[in-house]
Amino acid sequence: MNRRAKKLAERLRAFVDDVNAFVEGCSEKDWKKVCTAEEWPVGVTARHIGAGHFEAVDLARMIVSGRKLPEITMEQLAGMANEHARRNAECTKEEVLGVLRRNGKALVDYVAGLSDAELDRTGHLALAGGEVTAQQLMEMVILQSGGEHLAHMKAAVES
Repeated sequence: MNRRAKKLAERLRAFVDDVNAFVEGCSEKDWKKVCTAEEWPVGVTARHIGAGHFEAVDLARMIVSGRKLPEITMEQLAGMANEHARRNAECTKEEVLGVLRRNGKALVDYVAGLSDAELDRTGHLALAGGEVTAQQLMEMVILQSGGEHLAHMKAAVES
């Protein structure tokens, strides 16, 4: 395994594990508390991480394979996220853990097999204001943005 890919995969695995542990520890009451920033319940926000952020690996695959990334605005992204939240308003803890585990494993496994050249391939991401590498995309979408969602979930539970 490539050293850089291994390091990134370990960071992603640690994040996946943190999200899973948090969700596993949620009570029924915690599950329904609303995250202030997202205006979604904790359970819906957790599902968003697993189904949205962890699946950003598909965008990384597009970059690695040289395919053009879809042009999407922040408004479109927010609309898709809110639609996902609406459709999954009644998600269960078991369902969300399944999504998190399945998509988290696929993400980590994919990243672990990348080369330096693949991590450094770039694609145009309008939301980021220009070119991003596959590694930067995963760090931004999964670790940074997903990490913000996790922090919001923890804050909701603590309130």
